[in-house]
Amino acid sequence: MRGVALITGGMASGKSTVAQAPAESLPRAAHVRGDVFRRMIVSGREEYEPGGGGGIGGEGEAQLRLRYRLSAATADAYAEAGFTAVVQDVVLGANLTAHVQLVRTRPLYVVVLAPSPETVTAREAGRAKTGYGAWTVEELDGALRAKTPRIGLWLDSSELAVEETVAKILAGRERARVV
Repeated sequence: MRGVALITGGMASGKSTVAQAPAESLPRAAHVRGDVFRRMIVSGREEYEPGGGGGIGGEGEAQLRLRYRLSAATADAYAEAGFTAVVQDVVLGANLTAHVQLVRTRPLYVVVLAPSPETVTAREAGRAKTGYGAWTVEELDGALRAKTPRIGLWLDSSELAVEETVAKILAGRERARVV
């Protein structure tokens, strides 16, 4: 798998773990964690939240788009240097199409992890970090299923182990290829 792969889905959908696994198995790969760019903002950071404030059209949205531009540019730089770049971030709704357009490297693969809300709730309860605050599992899952374009490979990973999810991604990589 050469080029850039974007692994997306809601919080606690398994993106980090699933993105790390193929990156470790490739001879030259980089795992680009989109959230790192959010955390780099030391002061003035505004979270993208539902219901205004840092949300739609506000500073939170502007910072979210900046994060996407930075992760796309970083993925391109790694790919240009001969690495397969595996980008992992929450990229939902129209932002998915926009992110695809930001990445210059070809081929570009998109994998959308879409476990059930019940599975996400259980995973969120079992992890040390908490992703959900202003958003609920149901709100984010609704945005994923109703507003995110059906591009790339969509996987319901509710009943899959990490190794099984990665195997399905590799087996379905031609469906995952968007450009």
